[in-house]
Amino acid sequence: MSNTTSRRDLLLGAGLGLGSLALGSALPGIARADDIQAIDPLAPKPTHFPGKARSVIWLHQFGAPSTLDLYDYKPDLIKLAGQEVPESFLKGIKTSTQGGVGKLFASKRSWKQHGHSGAWFSDLLPNLAQHADELAFIKASTTIGATHDISVLKLNTGDLNPGRPSLGAWVQYALGTSNPDLPAYVVLYAGKKEPTGGAVNWSSGFLPAIYQGTAFRPGPSPILYLDRPELIASAQQRENLDLLRSLNNYRAGRYPRDSELRARLNSYELAYRMQTAAPEAVDFSKESDATKKLYGLDDEITRDYGTNMLRARRLVERGVRFVHVVTGDLEILGDDENWDAHENLEENHSTHARAVDKPIAGLLADLKSRGLLDSTLVVWTSEFGRTSYGQSGNGRDHNPWGYTQWLAGGGSRAGYTYGQTDEIGLKSVDKPVDTYDLHATVLNLMGLDHLKVTYLNNGRSERPTVVYGEVVKELIA
Repeated sequence: MSNTTSRRDLLLGAGLGLGSLALGSALPGIARADDIQAIDPLAPKPTHFPGKARSVIWLHQFGAPSTLDLYDYKPDLIKLAGQEVPESFLKGIKTSTQGGVGKLFASKRSWKQHGHSGAWFSDLLPNLAQHADELAFIKASTTIGATHDISVLKLNTGDLNPGRPSLGAWVQYALGTSNPDLPAYVVLYAGKKEPTGGAVNWSSGFLPAIYQGTAFRPGPSPILYLDRPELIASAQQRENLDLLRSLNNYRAGRYPRDSELRARLNSYELAYRMQTAAPEAVDFSKESDATKKLYGLDDEITRDYGTNMLRARRLVERGVRFVHVVTGDLEILGDDENWDAHENLEENHSTHARAVDKPIAGLLADLKSRGLLDSTLVVWTSEFGRTSYGQSGNGRDHNPWGYTQWLAGGGSRAGYTYGQTDEIGLKSVDKPVDTYDLHATVLNLMGLDHLKVTYLNNGRSERPTVVYGEVVKELIA
């Protein structure tokens, strides 16, 4: 042993890393990159307690829809429309995000209660309204920040600055994969470009790089350069990979803490297996015409988002742990490519609601018919909501103080509403649920205690909810 070899390096090298595992067992709840990489980092791992959900489909409505025009019916707002916002409603909040405080602006939609739960829906979501009794509404959602990039980052990673792992990365780190031929964490988006903010929103942060999300592009070839080159035979490709693995393993043995190298080595092998598995997962040729119609693939407006919903179902069906679906950037929508309606809200929301309503309803119906809804948690979420006062005469400003999100399936409490906003829908007045609470609840439904999912980073034991977060037990069936 050289004089520069540390005790940890010796333990790591002994018995193919078993010494390091023994050291790790002496520090329960604490993991290091080199300890994790000593064994298969994507091997299935046990939950802390029996989980109700095996997979999550995270539906991020980018741009922030006005839930006052979708789910949160406020008769008093209709009565007070056109008046100044009473000072009593502005206490305790910053009264300006981008455009200042305008006059109260009522929804122009018609409203109706649905299902045995009596949940309110506007006429913008006629298909989703048919699933009212399957949803668990969070009508007291709150967050920090009122700019898209910052609040989107907090929604996905729990922090306002880049560098922390996304929720999907934590899930993959804590549970591993249940299908070695596909990534455990997949990102789906529509359009020809990545969503605003890009990969930082599905990053592994300070976790080993192998836990970052894998983005599937739109179209029949979800991952660039995945196909084997035409002039390379399968056996030749396998020999090349074996040589590359041997060289990388040699270097990884010298630098056991280099998680990037280990991630690259694993990604080569995963890509090799995915040459068959990934195209099959997004191939709809064996799906019936009725199923395609259920998701809206026969309609130009719903086709792109419906395609991602059907892909999401096929992925969780094949054991993918976390599917992160982002709306927005649809060319067919022209300048209104996301939900960010500072003006012309009626036109914007009518188009976007139509684009997602049927596909999401189709996803819920399809999951339920296949017996997958009980084990799949669907989360409808956004970076923030929109104000009850107007902007530019016919739009709404950003609202981090009170808005609606919902859960469905995966052990969530169906047909239930948690919390509420004030009489005009501006801020939460009862049981506020921050992003950290949402993350803690999602992890709980996956069988994970957010306080025990830890990783040692720069001498600090980190967890998904930073130093915050409580499980909203009322949302769990």
